[in-house]
Parts: sequence; structure tokens; C-alpha cells
Amino acid sequence: MSRAFTKEDDSNSSIDLGERPVSPHRNLVTENGLAMIDAEIAALHEELAKGNAEADRDLIARASRDLRYWTARRETAEVSHPDPGSSVVRFGMTVTIADEHDTRHSWAIVGEDEADASHGKISHVSPMAQLMFGKSLGDIFELNGREWEIIAIGLPQVESE
Repeated sequence: MSRAFTKEDDSNSSIDLGERPVSPHRNLVTENGLAMIDAEIAALHEELAKGNAEADRDLIARASRDLRYWTARRETAEVSHPDPGSSVVRFGMTVTIADEHDTRHSWAIVGEDEADASHGKISHVSPMAQLMFGKSLGDIFELNGREWEIIAIGLPQVESE
């Protein structure tokens, strides 16, 4: 009989997920970002233990891959604190900008793994953050054909768990 019509036993196979790509950029993180990485690692250790207990190869593969990623990110993490006296935009600060129609947005500049634009957090390597770095209150920059003025610069609020 042709192998095309036989059912293969796939109980011992696991998916080949490939590795999660690690950014080539400097791994700056806030205190919250470091805590997030530590929480991810702890959760993945639990997932890996669960996968081993249940002999779930797919769960083991996913947890192992993600654990390698987060462990690498933890090993290269550099906690950076913004200078409270700084008058220019730096990593870890919150910046409020306004356009000519007084449309306002506030952005916290954080590490790549912390970035979440829907919650007002942008990566320090994002084009917007790069445009704002080194600028002071009242400075103007152009993004996507619109001019934006920096109207506030401050330290981020500490997130509570």
C-alpha cells in the first residue's frame, strides 16, 4: 500500500517553531520592563514544568523557545533611569506632543519588549522616539507630514502590579 494512504503516528512529533528573533539594538529597559521580563521567565518555567508533567511536546517546544528568548533578553537587559533634572527627551521619559490643531498625544519611551502603542508606550528605537530624543520643551519636529510640538516632558508614573 502506498504511504500516502497510511496514517502516520504523530504522537512523538513536535512542531518546529524556529527561534524568536532577538533585536540587534541595545536592550534598554525600565524597572517595569525588567519586572515584566522576570515575570515572563517565571511563567515560562511553570509552562515548561506543566509540559514535562503532561508529556506535551508542543507545549515543551513553545515554552522552551520562549524561555530561550526571554532569558537572552534578561541577560542583555540594561536598566536605564531618566535623569530627573533633564530638560531634554531621553529614554524612560514621558513626552506629550501637540499638533497645530491641538491634537495631543502622550508617549512613554520604553524598551522594545515593553512597547505597546495602544497604551501610550513606544520603543526607544521607534522612528517617533528617535525624532524626539534630545529635544526640549517647545521644540518642533515633523512626522508624517505634520508638525508636532513638545509641550511636556516628565518622568513616567510607576506602574503597580
